[in-house]
Amino acid sequence: MMDIDFKEYQLSSELRGHEDDVRGICVCDNVGIATSSRDRTVRFWSLDPSDKRKYHSSKILLGHTSFVGPLAWISPNEEFPEGGLVSGGMDTMVLVWDLRSGEKVQTLQGHKLQVTGVTLDNEDIVSSSVDSTLRRWRKGKLVEFWEAHNAPIQTVIRIPSGEIVSGSSDTTIKLWKGKKCAQTFVGHTDTVRGLSVMPGVGIISASHDCTIRLWALTGQVLMEMVGHTAIVYSIDSHASGLIVSGSEDRFAKIWKDGVCVQSIEHPGCVWDAKFLENGDIVTACSDGVTRIWTVRSDKVADSLDLEAYASELSQYKLSRKKVGGLKLGDLPGLEALQIPGTSAGQTKVVREGDNGVAYSWDMKEQRWDKLGEVVDGPDDGMNRPILDGIQYDYVFDVDIGDGEPTRKLPYNRSDNPYDAADKWLLKENLPFSYRQQIVEFILQNTGQKDFTLNTSFRDPYTGASAYVPGQPSSMSAIPAKPTFKHIPKKGMLIFDAAQFDGILKKIMEFNNALLSNLEKKNLSMSELETSRVAAVVKILKDTSHYHCSSFADVDISLLLKLLKTWPPAMIFPVIDILRMTILHPDGASLLLKHVENQNDVLMEMIEKVSSNPPLPANLLTGIRAVTNLFKNSSWYSWLQKHRSEILDAFSSCYSSPNKNVQLSYSTLILNYAVLLIEKKDEEGQSHVLSAALEIAEEESMEVDSKYRALVAIGTLMLEGLVKKIALDFDVGNIARVAKASKETKIAEVGADIELLAKQS
Repeated sequence: MMDIDFKEYQLSSELRGHEDDVRGICVCDNVGIATSSRDRTVRFWSLDPSDKRKYHSSKILLGHTSFVGPLAWISPNEEFPEGGLVSGGMDTMVLVWDLRSGEKVQTLQGHKLQVTGVTLDNEDIVSSSVDSTLRRWRKGKLVEFWEAHNAPIQTVIRIPSGEIVSGSSDTTIKLWKGKKCAQTFVGHTDTVRGLSVMPGVGIISASHDCTIRLWALTGQVLMEMVGHTAIVYSIDSHASGLIVSGSEDRFAKIWKDGVCVQSIEHPGCVWDAKFLENGDIVTACSDGVTRIWTVRSDKVADSLDLEAYASELSQYKLSRKKVGGLKLGDLPGLEALQIPGTSAGQTKVVREGDNGVAYSWDMKEQRWDKLGEVVDGPDDGMNRPILDGIQYDYVFDVDIGDGEPTRKLPYNRSDNPYDAADKWLLKENLPFSYRQQIVEFILQNTGQKDFTLNTSFRDPYTGASAYVPGQPSSMSAIPAKPTFKHIPKKGMLIFDAAQFDGILKKIMEFNNALLSNLEKKNLSMSELETSRVAAVVKILKDTSHYHCSSFADVDISLLLKLLKTWPPAMIFPVIDILRMTILHPDGASLLLKHVENQNDVLMEMIEKVSSNPPLPANLLTGIRAVTNLFKNSSWYSWLQKHRSEILDAFSSCYSSPNKNVQLSYSTLILNYAVLLIEKKDEEGQSHVLSAALEIAEEESMEVDSKYRALVAIGTLMLEGLVKKIALDFDVGNIARVAKASKETKIAEVGADIELLAKQS
């Protein structure tokens, strides 16, 4: 059953002890929790016997010489009677620990660069690294390794069927049978940072492109979850069907059926998030604290602890108001990135939410590349910052991403910025290709816009004169063209997460209710029919055989009969099965034959779920079923033909108090925008534009719903035939309001639309 209501998570307890960022979490069955940190330690936390809400640090594992990241749990066995842990570090080591003694029992050496992932494959350990290899270890020895990607590997997991799955900075995910790649998953547009198993469905992935994706093991994208505004570092799922993600945007987000149902704000980056077996959530934060979150009232922290956490959040946000010694309010917004740079390596610092972020201009690609977040700067008072015992005018924290640690960049106003950059790159062992970006970064953040280079300066490594910022580039001029961050939208969004067992259970429950009602007994299913519904669900569950499995025509007829004859209050689980059947190639084509050959049962269903008073569960499943039709191009003509009736039937959904209904309606609108642009249907585009503007103007609209509506507006203006109509509707004002939003992605797409509106 689709649960419209969702019980929110609240803080249960805080695990304090690490002296720096908590980077990784490992749930150790019901024995405890292990955490890894930038402070070079692994800590093991046991439940406090006197207060079941709290954990205490029972072991500190010392052995890594740099920060520790991935962890894996070895369940108790003969060798490890109390269990063991595997950890990977920046020091390129994989270490194996005996939890009984707290001692390191194996040191696995072989990786050339940072270890990013560790997983158990029966008795073996498989590790991934920034060196692009996967390595298999057995009884402390390396037994095989291979270059698995052509870029750093960021994560590795083992799935229940026994295969190894890796995610990489090359944007792909690969499924391995031994050393043979059996499947490559393509879809993300940036580094794949986290992977997890989605039981009964496939895998879920987290990416630097700010999205989460659900995949079938065939490599098919089943769903994209959009909501984070920065890198998504981690992802995990629970048997209940919930998903949790952790991000650089300081939020742990909880997802149900593809929709974000809760965002938990943290006083820093959320590096990792994991479910405990009981459904509680553990988060690892850059403030050095591990936190447990719960939905159970008896485990919620007491009011003083809750108030203390709220105060901590408030103080943190206040402390972020200054960036690199500059007032956050004085920094330009994201619209500054719409203006092309004038020289290679030119740097800008812009405001993104509560952060200052540095970007560098890539002349060849004609785009701004993110350098990193400017986290710190000089104090306003008399105290100048100190680094390694030396006082400086400025000390910047620069996070260069991709799992690299934050670097301290010191600078005095009297320094030559090129000297400072050269020394820093050498000290940090970073490539000299960063040199010009670092110089521009220093100039921008120290207010030296009119810096004049001393002509006697020579590069100490090449002897060449230094490149002077602002001088003409030797590259041939590339015409500057505006770059849009979020438009145009390509491809269709679908809703493809389902709790099949719950749906089937609800159908059987309703069928039994009909059986026991003398007046409605004739509407109930026979035993043969209930077994047919169960057979349909079995086919839908087996996503790996969608290419060869098929339905009997009577299966589709049965579902349509239930839609037509069952009371309105009982049809939502039937619609939910139909929603998933639509995503099956054979199911979609069989359903289309029924719709074309007989009465249009789908249009009847749409009228039924939207008639007054509409039930939220019916509306939700109904809109999502129609939205999923966009996955199959054979339905495009039907969708275009019935566009007016469909959009009119669901038009009140934008003002629904139910956020899931709002999001489903916005997704339908966005899919229609993409379809009608392809069909060059100007009348249809105008209708969709009008509906999208209505959503965008609604003040109480949920963030993701508003975002999808704005993307639809921008896409229709950029690629459709309705830009003038949009301008007549005062789209410029909608863009200005969006640009002022505290939500980064809303502000960004607002800037996209404003720039588009200004073009003739």
